[in-house]
Amino acid sequence: MSREGDHDGEVAILGLGKSGIAAAKLLLADGKRVYVSDSGSAFHLQDVARQLRDIGATVDTGGHDLARITRASKVVASPGIDPSAAPIVAAREAGVRLISEIEVALGYLTDTRIIAVTGTNGKTTTTALVGHILRGLGEEAVDAGNIGTPLSDLARHDARPDWIALEMSSFQLHDTPSLDPVVGVLTNLSPDHLDRYPTEDDYYADKALLFANAHKSSKWVLNLDDARVQDMAKRAKGEHFTFSLREKSDAWYDESAGSLMLSDHTLMSRSDLNLLGNHNVANALAAALAVTVADEKFETAEARDAIASALSSFEALNHRLEIVGEVNGVQWINDSKATNVSSAMVAIAGMRRPTVLLLGGRHKGEPYTSLAEPIRKNVKKIIAYGEAAPVIEKDLKDVVPLERLGSDFDEVMRHARESAEPGDAVLMSPACSSYDMFRNYEERGERFRKIALEK
Repeated sequence: MSREGDHDGEVAILGLGKSGIAAAKLLLADGKRVYVSDSGSAFHLQDVARQLRDIGATVDTGGHDLARITRASKVVASPGIDPSAAPIVAAREAGVRLISEIEVALGYLTDTRIIAVTGTNGKTTTTALVGHILRGLGEEAVDAGNIGTPLSDLARHDARPDWIALEMSSFQLHDTPSLDPVVGVLTNLSPDHLDRYPTEDDYYADKALLFANAHKSSKWVLNLDDARVQDMAKRAKGEHFTFSLREKSDAWYDESAGSLMLSDHTLMSRSDLNLLGNHNVANALAAALAVTVADEKFETAEARDAIASALSSFEALNHRLEIVGEVNGVQWINDSKATNVSSAMVAIAGMRRPTVLLLGGRHKGEPYTSLAEPIRKNVKKIIAYGEAAPVIEKDLKDVVPLERLGSDFDEVMRHARESAEPGDAVLMSPACSSYDMFRNYEERGERFRKIALEK
């Protein structure tokens, strides 16, 4: 069933999140011995643990059996686990192979074509666009990886999709050495996760693993406007295709005509793309180009029409520049997925109303000073909150009026409502992770949406 060579011995899985559960079920279905552990002990984890025990796994909650982990044939680590965590360190010191859930699944998906997307920002939207376009072309396609369905869930079923749009984070790339996509997409690069990586170079080194298995038949879709992307990919074997907002390329934006272009062909009007901001024009161009070059049957005029139709029907993802509603003349925009400075910068720069900006959460190591220019242009007031509030205040207090609050999100939203006038927008684009106050960015976004729509 699997192509992996190291079949013998127990597999240890760290974390009872979606990816860990999916990997455990896949390996158990293939007759492997599986040990799963999680440091948490909440009620929902106990329920999941019982389910996995019922199908043959050994499961520990509330801690990890380090000795058992060091004896494993390999360790499947959740991307959310810090590399300095005790079970990761124990496995590494014992010379046990550390892999991702995606690496496990790839061993079973040898006939499925993959378009893999990574980058600092835009990868989730671009991945979703790729999947949406493929389905618009009549293909069986699923979004997976860091978005949507864990890849191991797809690998476990006999009916597998022909195509997978696969979002890859830097953490997943680090532990997925066999990734060899039909098309690889690199959206952009800027410093991120500096709370997890010692240096920017370490972060970029993991992103560069997208090209680790490059060969002459590989196809790469690259941001022509990003010098870091071009530099990283220049030595990668295979065909290079580019997209640009600034100049003519394989996929480009003709700003004077307001048109998205594929080479010399007009794909669609910008007005037909129901997504805020020019960064989403770039995402749409990247996705359209990736699908077009993935198979020659997608290069026809008929296919271009289907691609344009799919793009025009695509709706903004939850928590990414999501307009949740307008209340008393104030527009509320949920950009909770903007967990780094560069992502927040794109959102702020795209605002067209006087904006009350909510910045805060858990600091990730980046200065906020680079936000000053778009804030000066588009923001009337900053509300800084959470653990990062003192750093945000220090970096941005002289740019526009700034109010510093604590970690009571209801209070943050109350002050935002009081600060906004009809015709304004309230934008939550935090530039921080959510972990000081919420379980994840989704929970933060849901809370924002709920409170925003209260009359």
